[in-house]
Amino acid sequence: MFETLSERLSTTLNALTGKGVLTDENITSSLREVRLALLEADVALPVVKRFIEQVKTKAVGMQVTKSLSPGQVFLKIVNEELVTIMGSASSGLDMQVQPPAVILMAGLQGVGKTTSVAKLARWLKQHEKKTVMVASTDVYRPAAIDQLQTLAQTADLLFHASDVSQKPAAIARAALAAAKKQFADVLIIDTAGRLHVDGEMMQEISSLHEILAPAETLFVVDAMTGQDAANTAKAFSDELPLTGVILTKTDGDARGGAALSVRYITERPIKFISSGEGLETFDVFHPERIASRILGMGDVLSLIEEAEQKIDKKKAEKLAKKIKKGRNFDLDDFRDQIQQMNNMGGLAGMLDKLPGTGQMGQAAKDRVSQQNFVQQEAIICSMTARERRFPDVIAGSRKKRIARGSGTQIQDVNRLLKQHKQMQKMMKKLGRKGGMSNMMRGMQGMMQQGGPRV
Repeated sequence: MFETLSERLSTTLNALTGKGVLTDENITSSLREVRLALLEADVALPVVKRFIEQVKTKAVGMQVTKSLSPGQVFLKIVNEELVTIMGSASSGLDMQVQPPAVILMAGLQGVGKTTSVAKLARWLKQHEKKTVMVASTDVYRPAAIDQLQTLAQTADLLFHASDVSQKPAAIARAALAAAKKQFADVLIIDTAGRLHVDGEMMQEISSLHEILAPAETLFVVDAMTGQDAANTAKAFSDELPLTGVILTKTDGDARGGAALSVRYITERPIKFISSGEGLETFDVFHPERIASRILGMGDVLSLIEEAEQKIDKKKAEKLAKKIKKGRNFDLDDFRDQIQQMNNMGGLAGMLDKLPGTGQMGQAAKDRVSQQNFVQQEAIICSMTARERRFPDVIAGSRKKRIARGSGTQIQDVNRLLKQHKQMQKMMKKLGRKGGMSNMMRGMQGMMQQGGPRV
């Protein structure tokens, strides 16, 4: 997400380098480029107009200190306005009600609403330590109820069974009673969607809202629909007292127009963002972090939080002790690192959050594709335990067998062994003074060269 916008804005900001002061003249062309970049990102026109006006007002005449370049000053102003448009700060859920706190999910068909119900429930269970029940009132879409039941089983959630022969209102009342009986902290209700906003759908969900009196009414919107997402959200907010927005499928859109438009158009905060199909690809929406990513400054805080939550600490500590004792970083350790990276959303997800990687060339990004690491893991799994522990024993005949077993070529096995040697050298530096910073510099250099190639 945001790749196109990030690239255009970076080019524009670099053009201001070398200027002594930000004037009306030298920022006019830059603002024109910013405006085009926003429009190409499918940001709604009212949002673009407001953004340009605010940036121009703040930038013209601002003195540039010796410690900052005009480009840096302009970057600061643009960053502040991006954060303002997207909501200034993250907005949590209001759970200060008598349990169960009801969350009503609304949205059109095909936006990922049912999956978002399960993702949100899982998030509440893991991060807020809540007991969550989910239920579906979608009696129109084939297998909608079964889909939610399957997701609930996957995430180990309470599930209230319903049937297509029931009325949505009856399901809602029964689910609320079941949630109280089972002492659930939260009840999340999935509702039926349509291909477009219509009176029948709005009447039904308004009725459900009246019955349930939800603490939160969240609108689920597909980021890939661009500014149409904001317009649809506005139509819902005019009919329903929405309390927030969940933005889905953000990994499928390189533009980011919905994220920049929906908060301004609806005057409702984006509360969560979803970036993939897995239930774990769901997180709180932080406007300041998203703005930082758009401007190529990365999102290191989110990366650290993900590492805290998803890295296997026991394995990490075990590896640290092993390296400190001077023992070699073997291929089993290397495979563990690949798996840990996958737990954090894969390499692509990590690259999006690292400063400067937004400007990596496409060729370089292709070379660090997730497929490379899938192939690497297959190669390692085709080795014997002794080969993984002592890679130096892997010679010609062994390489042929490993390549054949993993469905790869001998040169792929050679590249893996070469990369492992490089990683082994970096890991040895961990036990030395400044070892961690040296290793990070080595990894950064690897990324700039296009990353591991398998």
